Amino acid sequence: MAKGERKKALRGRAGRMQGGRGSGRASTGSVRLWGRHAVEAALNNPARNHRKLWATREGVASLDGELPADFPVEYADVQDLGRLVARDAPHQGLVLECAGLEDTHLDEVLDQADGRVIVFLDQVTDPHNVGAILRSAAAFDAACIVTQDRHAPPESGTVAKSASGALETVPWVRVVNLARALEQVADAGYWRIGLTGEAESNLAAALPTGPVALVLGAEGEGMRQNIENHCDALARLPISSAIESLNVSNAAAVALYAIATRTG
Repeated sequence: MAKGERKKALRGRAGRMQGGRGSGRASTGSVRLWGRHAVEAALNNPARNHRKLWATREGVASLDGELPADFPVEYADVQDLGRLVARDAPHQGLVLECAGLEDTHLDEVLDQADGRVIVFLDQVTDPHNVGAILRSAAAFDAACIVTQDRHAPPESGTVAKSASGALETVPWVRVVNLARALEQVADAGYWRIGLTGEAESNLAAALPTGPVALVLGAEGEGMRQNIENHCDALARLPISSAIESLNVSNAAAVALYAIATRTG
């Protein structure tokens, strides 16, 4: 087969197997990850069921450690890999198809949380924001993030790329009823702080000495009233009046830092 014909066949084969471009959900029960950090973290996660890696030779060489000899790898060029992911996604020569992560339950996390902060997201639907919050949660040793099962993005390549590997290390708990989950963490001894720009107290004044559940709402709408009512306190970040608010992922990072460095 001539070089041009081989490339054409590879593109057609990849498109049929993967369903063309997308957010990173290859098929039912599968997720497609891309980028070195996301792929490497998934490859190192024993909880993942890996199915196939599409890669350039340079991409494979960039991985920290060698793949098992029998690992299913199909080598392709950069343009072919670009057809497997979201448009203009920075795949860095690596696209991995694997099974989605198993569900994590809140009671399981609470059994092992040891007082570490828990992050609740109320209808934060942007996958880039959720991924960035996962990354900050990993940086500040949060026990997990909790979202509603409907009003949140699915596990995807976009989330994983933004999380830069944290999707594999920070438990993501999906619940049917967020208010009921807030009641559950309160019963476990957590003080629930909702972050909102309309609060009178700033976050430093609202922080207790014990375990904290940090609650953040979607940009624009903020937390729903019922979720606010399930918080023990509402607090704001002391940002300048020159700007109305922070992006929710930036706000999460600042708040997690404040919780991690609190005194008293």
